[in-house]
Amino acid sequence: MSKLSTVTADLACFKVACQNCSLFQLCLPVGMDRGDLELLDRIIKRRRPAHRGEHLFHAGEPFQSIYAVRSGSVKTYTMSEDGGEQVTGFHLPGELFGLDAINAGKHPCSAVALEATSVCEVPFGRLEELGEDVPSLPRQMLRVMSKTILHDQTLLAYLSKKTAEERLAGFLCSLSQRFSQRGFSAREFNLSMSRIDIGNYLALAEETVSRLFTRFQEQGLLSVMRKHVRLHDLDRLRELAGATCAAPTR
Repeated sequence: MSKLSTVTADLACFKVACQNCSLFQLCLPVGMDRGDLELLDRIIKRRRPAHRGEHLFHAGEPFQSIYAVRSGSVKTYTMSEDGGEQVTGFHLPGELFGLDAINAGKHPCSAVALEATSVCEVPFGRLEELGEDVPSLPRQMLRVMSKTILHDQTLLAYLSKKTAEERLAGFLCSLSQRFSQRGFSAREFNLSMSRIDIGNYLALAEETVSRLFTRFQEQGLLSVMRKHVRLHDLDRLRELAGATCAAPTR
């Protein structure tokens, strides 16, 4: 095998490994070469696993890093003036969070582990420095932030028009799609978030969410065993969710 072929094969193996890493959004789509990937890997801090209920950062803390979920799941939320919690997103393996703090220099929301969770921490200052040598990196960061803006706009439109049934069906379809994209089952997965959190995120009462899960089970759309969900009729759920198939979910 030629030297060029060996390098190509090594790079292919390296990228396969990256596909299983939460930071694939920063590198694979923009064609970074092996040297660039190694430079990125050097600045990443791999923190110890966070326990369920452990915060990764709190609202108001200085912004220093962006984060990527390697395993587990994370909830982000804000607190209203009356002390109520507002869920702003659920983050699964392969997804970034903390980007909303770049502008103000401090975190506008808090992030908490919903289960045993591993994350990668990427110091933003180091990332900016690396971007000077790797032009594709800032472009990819802009793509990620653009997706975040689109998500927020779509969510507002979705919640203003959809019924309670459509919102929950869309939420489940979105989770199904996201798990499938990561190589997991599209029809069976665990809901790490509580019914209260789901209702909060979808602007529904906890009782409404529980009632809808019961109704969906009676209709043969799904079955639930504690936090484990099995989707029996994904096509019908998609129809119920509407033409867009799924609610925007992070």
